[in-house]
Amino acid sequence: MSRIRIFQKRKYWFVFGCLSVLFLILSGRLYYLMIVSSEELSQKALAVEQRERAIKAARGIIYDRNGVVLADNQPVCTISVIYNQVREPEKVIRLLTKTLEMSEEDIRKKVEKVSSREKIKSNVPKETADAIREASLEGIKVDEDYKRYYPFGQLASKVLGFTGADNQGIVGLEARYDSLLRGEDGTILTLTDFRGIEIEGAAEERIEPIQGNSLYLSLDYNMQCFVQQVAEKVRKEKQAKSVSVILLNPQNGEIYSMVHVPEYDLNHPFVLTEDYEQGEGNENEKRNRMWRNPIISDSYEPGSTFKIVTAVAALEEGKVSVSDHFSCPGFKIVEDRRIRCHKTQGHGAETFREGVMNSCNPVFMEIGARVGAKSMLEYYRKLGLYEKTGVDLPGEAGSIMHPLENIGAVELATMSFGQSIQITPLQLLRAVSAAVNGGFAITPHLAVKSRDSVTGEETRYFYDKKEGCVSKATSETMRSLLEAVVSEGTGKNAAVSGWKVGGKTATSEKLPRRSGKYISSFLGFAPADHPTVMGLILIDEPVGVYYGGTVAAPVMAEIFQNILPYLDNL
Repeated sequence: MSRIRIFQKRKYWFVFGCLSVLFLILSGRLYYLMIVSSEELSQKALAVEQRERAIKAARGIIYDRNGVVLADNQPVCTISVIYNQVREPEKVIRLLTKTLEMSEEDIRKKVEKVSSREKIKSNVPKETADAIREASLEGIKVDEDYKRYYPFGQLASKVLGFTGADNQGIVGLEARYDSLLRGEDGTILTLTDFRGIEIEGAAEERIEPIQGNSLYLSLDYNMQCFVQQVAEKVRKEKQAKSVSVILLNPQNGEIYSMVHVPEYDLNHPFVLTEDYEQGEGNENEKRNRMWRNPIISDSYEPGSTFKIVTAVAALEEGKVSVSDHFSCPGFKIVEDRRIRCHKTQGHGAETFREGVMNSCNPVFMEIGARVGAKSMLEYYRKLGLYEKTGVDLPGEAGSIMHPLENIGAVELATMSFGQSIQITPLQLLRAVSAAVNGGFAITPHLAVKSRDSVTGEETRYFYDKKEGCVSKATSETMRSLLEAVVSEGTGKNAAVSGWKVGGKTATSEKLPRRSGKYISSFLGFAPADHPTVMGLILIDEPVGVYYGGTVAAPVMAEIFQNILPYLDNL
């Protein structure tokens, strides 16, 4: 019996020990859950019981240089349904089908879909959303939203770009500065029960959105409007494929105006305009062409405006002086090629100054040969023609140049007057700016400053200048020569009464040769002795007369006649 008692006693203590250990474990677990992890578990519990809805942030405003709003926001709404809260599905379907002008089939699929929240439609006008809200049908959610709005429709469409359904930048400045402009979305947190149904009377937690920062441009609304009107007029008169115009300050790279017509409506960017609807390809290809900005994204053979670059190289290398004499019989034989001048009967005896004024091909072929291919390419590099300009727009293209080993006498001759190489219009403007502004390369740009939407703090943008591209002496000579082109030479039609204007004409034959298609262009700057504005106009495939001096130069004269006094008063 004593052994049995001992066994029972031991059994009792063993059970007691196990229970004590179990108690200690449970107590420790409770302490851990209630004290150590209480905050973490509360957060997890709250997350399960809260439904999250985003409040879209308004994008930052885009202003021109004078504070004119170019891109704004318009209040709209997003309509959605919560499956577990819909009490009268047929009424909800009828209401949304009628007010949102959507098919009943599409609405029904969304309303009957088992999900925590199903978006029906975004960018709904506020009046429509108010009508839905007033119906007071359970399960329908109406959230305030914003839609990008462009007050001037087609103005600067290839520059500003547009946004998508979620307010993200798609092309243009909207894409380039998207992270600056888009802001931070807010949140609405709503308490729900385990079935996902909102708890009546429970307060919503709201985290307010933060509007995106504002962006200020060098673009000038008045100049952009005027230039766009002029470009549309000349395109219609010459039945041209397109017309491009850029105006910038050659001293600091600020772009005053950038136009490529036909433009498109920024408020309806997916609707093809008549001009683009008639083009080749499917709808996506047509839209991409419509949105594309050829001024920065397409290269072309510049023709005689490129003679400015050849002249700079020859003057810098000491291979020519202003008074050097040449003879133009109307052509030049280079190896087995007879390369003609635009004046087929020839210019006869002329100085280098007269050769520039007359835009004489044989003169430039001669000085190109004097410089040589290797040195010529070195000046292309110094003037930035082997690199992108760094403009703050997406999609910039580069140049297409012959490698040195492929440049023979014929290639060098054609390069000298702007054929057989391709650059972008903006690359040409940057190179010529260095030729006439005293010798430094600028960075063409649009953004000048931004403003923080919360603090109001302004951030100014600074852009690189590359010194020593051209000597001051050569730059001074080039200004004088190009002023003579307008006052006495092929650019006479670009003269503006009361102003000294410099410039260069060009008539570029498009590839393939002998197609009968040309680009008429004129590059001008003023005042000629210290230029503060430089402009380039390209008229693509004008019908009838296509010479740059006859077609393009007068258009630049009209632009300068209006904007030079305006710039003086700024």
